[in-house]
Amino acid sequence: MNMKKAGQIKIRKMIISDYSGVFVLWKNMPGIGLDKDCDSKKGIKDYLKRNPGLSFVACDGKKIVGTVLSGHDGRRGYLHHLAMVASYRKLGIGKELVECCLKGLARQNIPKCNIFLFKSNASGRSFWKHNGWNLRQDLSIMQKETRR
Repeated sequence: MNMKKAGQIKIRKMIISDYSGVFVLWKNMPGIGLDKDCDSKKGIKDYLKRNPGLSFVACDGKKIVGTVLSGHDGRRGYLHHLAMVASYRKLGIGKELVECCLKGLARQNIPKCNIFLFKSNASGRSFWKHNGWNLRQDLSIMQKETRR
């Protein structure tokens, strides 16, 4: 592990002024699906307002090198868009970002957290399994647009 590089990284709560940096990271990350409304600047601003202090960025100086969105519906937590710049992977930063989210959810008495993962995202599945997450075989996701 490159301790010098990992030691330079600071994790902090995401704020809306981080949007341009996190959006570039998400847009260029295989395995992340973006929605033009939900992932717009307004959509993320609304998300952060509904879920204060639960989403995080990892920064090397002023450069955003990692990010994750986190929120809950009052009974279950959800993580979205965990992304790391490739050269900063395998340093434990992604795991630390996730832990910040889980601790925040626990403080709000949310007992479990879920993630959504594209079936084709093998590297993502490997990360989550390596970090103790379990694949639910008994669930399927169904979706319908609320606006037509």
